Amino acid sequence: MKWNLRLAAANRGIWKASELQRRLAERGMAISAGKMSGLWSGQPNTVRLDELDVICAVLGCGVEELLLPEPEIVPRPTPADGEQAPAVAEARPVAPRPRGGRSLPPR
Repeated sequence: MKWNLRLAAANRGIWKASELQRRLAERGMAISAGKMSGLWSGQPNTVRLDELDVICAVLGCGVEELLLPEPEIVPRPTPADGEQAPAVAEARPVAPRPRGGRSLPPR
């Protein structure tokens, strides 16, 4: 996922992190300078769902504008020796494993 806060804010005339931080505080989201720097730079460590609600309310946008999927950077699974990778749309049936009763207690 790509974090897109800076562009979403710029589209609404918010050009500085301090301006967004002030507006978030007006909505009850007190945020540290370090966390704001991470959000603004595009490399946040964490973003809680309640924080996303406030950010979306302040910017008047949905999460789809803040979080952009990047499926092309997800690595493809590598097949084991001698196996071919299954097709993307191919579904494998799942069968339960038989259980042989309880395990023995530790000695």
